[in-house]
Formats: sequence, structure tokens, C-alpha cells
Amino acid sequence: MNQNTQFTSRAFTWRLASVTAGLLLLAACASTPQPPTQALQAAEQAIASAEQARAAEYASPELGAARESLTAARTATEKKEMDIAKRLAEQSRAAAELALARAEAAKAQAINAEMQASTATLKQEMQRNTGAKK
Repeated sequence: MNQNTQFTSRAFTWRLASVTAGLLLLAACASTPQPPTQALQAAEQAIASAEQARAAEYASPELGAARESLTAARTATEKKEMDIAKRLAEQSRAAAELALARAEAAKAQAINAEMQASTATLKQEMQRNTGAKK
């Protein structure tokens, strides 16, 4: 084999390797991102927690928004729009957590109001009882 043929063979091998590497890199970049499974599960769990805390009674708009965002996230996943699906799933989780927080705050306010009413009743009873003994 002469020197010129050997040089051409090496150049061809390097070109082939470069083209192959480039195609592999391009294929890796073009692949569809994975579905946002964890984000969807987190949103589902947050909605379930909010429902369990009866958030529909206290924070219905927020819980409704969480459900709508989760539905939109699932639709985006089916359409292979994974970035949008992840963002919508995270938005759903945040809305569900807000609904849960508002429900818990409303419950705490109701308990506080009930305790204040009970305290006022006890004070009235104590005043009546001390007035009757005099």
C-alpha cells in the first residue's frame, strides 16, 4: 500500500467517525423528553390532600384551578409537549396546595370564632353567678 492510499483511508475513517458522532448527537438532541411523571404524581397527591381536607367547601376556585391545570398537563403529555406538561403539573400542585392552605386557615378561623363565643358565654355565666351571690 502506498503512502497516498494510506492517508486517504485514514481521512475517510475520520470523516466517517465524525459524521457518525454528529448523527448520534443530533439524534440525542431530537429525542422526545420524558413525561413529567413525578410532577403529575405530585399534583395528583396535592389535589387528593386538598380534597381530603374538604378544600372544596373553603377554597373551591383554587381546587378547580388545580384540577383544570392537571387535566391540561395530561393533555400536553399526550401531545408530547413535555415542557408545557411539566409546567402545568407544577401549577396544578401549587394551586392544590393553596386550596389546602386556605381550607386549613378557614377551619382555624371557624374554631377560633367558636372558642371566642364559648369564652364569652363562660364570662357571662361567671358574671351572672357572682351577681346572684351578692
